Amino acid sequence: MKLVSTNQAPQAIGPYSQAVEVNSMIYTSGQIAMDENGVIVADDIENQTHQVMKNLFYVLEKGNSHFNDVIKCNIFLKDMGDFDKVNKIYAHYFGTHKPARSTVEVSRLPKDVLIEIDCIALANREVHF
Repeated sequence: MKLVSTNQAPQAIGPYSQAVEVNSMIYTSGQIAMDENGVIVADDIENQTHQVMKNLFYVLEKGNSHFNDVIKCNIFLKDMGDFDKVNKIYAHYFGTHKPARSTVEVSRLPKDVLIEIDCIALANREVHF
């Protein structure tokens, strides 16, 4: 197992890694709307979703991966009423690539953010399915 870590995304707020690489796969930890300095960026779902996607981009990039290499995402929302807004932003980052995904509403997230996303991706950009 290889740890994946970048200073362009927030450091873990607990005893875990930003991501790990195992058998040419990247498994990210959940990313929340915190910038690289550990500051929550906004209190609205749109800006929080953009920050989460930015964090995922940098973590995947450090693992020699990209959104086009993602095979599965899990999205945790504080309010399922934000589903359509999140989908619009999520689609902007993934384009025509449509990885498998689960979205669930939860009662509370770390730092009281509105959204958290984790993903699984192929570790090498040259390997596509």
